[in-house]
Amino acid sequence: MTDSRVLLEQDQHTGIARVTINNTERRNSYDPAMRQQMAEYLDQLAMDDDIKVVLLRGAGGIFSAGADMGNAYAWYGDGTQRTNGKDAIRRPSQRRRLSVDRKTFQFYHDYLGYPKVTVAEVRGYALGGGFELALMSDISVVASDTVVGMPATRFLGPALGGLHMFFHRLGPVLARRLLLTGDTLQVSELEQQGIFTEVVADEQVAGRADWWARKIARMPADGIVIAKEAFRLVEQTQAYQGEEVSAYLFHAYGTNLQFGEDEFNFVKTRAEQGTKRAFELRDAHFDVPEP
Repeated sequence: MTDSRVLLEQDQHTGIARVTINNTERRNSYDPAMRQQMAEYLDQLAMDDDIKVVLLRGAGGIFSAGADMGNAYAWYGDGTQRTNGKDAIRRPSQRRRLSVDRKTFQFYHDYLGYPKVTVAEVRGYALGGGFELALMSDISVVASDTVVGMPATRFLGPALGGLHMFFHRLGPVLARRLLLTGDTLQVSELEQQGIFTEVVADEQVAGRADWWARKIARMPADGIVIAKEAFRLVEQTQAYQGEEVSAYLFHAYGTNLQFGEDEFNFVKTRAEQGTKRAFELRDAHFDVPEP
């Protein structure tokens, strides 16, 4: 059974497929089932000789807020245990973390080396995994008012996966800022840094992304595939050595944290006060007025 929160459209005539994240009630955040559906569609399209370009977008004017943090431990399977008749959060073992994170980051690794051209149509929010997908895409057309960043570092710590990609695509200065502070920025603040293919007004994004997709689809299919493999080889030898293992390794170890009395523990706070209140308290904790 397919997951209706991820949609697929294919046009063999133009050679363009469109994958739409359709979870607007949660800003197009995604859970393991949605990620698996995206992976299945991408695998299917990779083997379709009529498709040259995959355009990734979000429904309702929002690209993606990344992984759904409603239950952080749910990504690791059974995240609760019964204690005196009550549900208590149980931290997953390091064994389970490594196994699950390896599978999770395989999705991003496959997208980074995807054999078809990927075009991202980015609007509204591109946070966490959504930000990573926007950065990993071959062509990213982004609205100037889109909010980007890795806010999950504020409750998971800076040692997330994908460090090779962040440093390669963002540069070391910006990567450090975003990962060490959890800051979110409007793309208009980054426009001159050449991180994305094109930064335009929100109402222009869909049209420009479609234009890029149609333009690339005129290229010979085998030429595209060979070029993508060549690009991946260059990136692997120059920027991504060790990336496949380090991504899940850093994430598994770096999110297994102990918190001091004066440090904000999102998972504990969420269990005690609910997700919405936990986000409010997180933002209050990290609000340091500039001098």
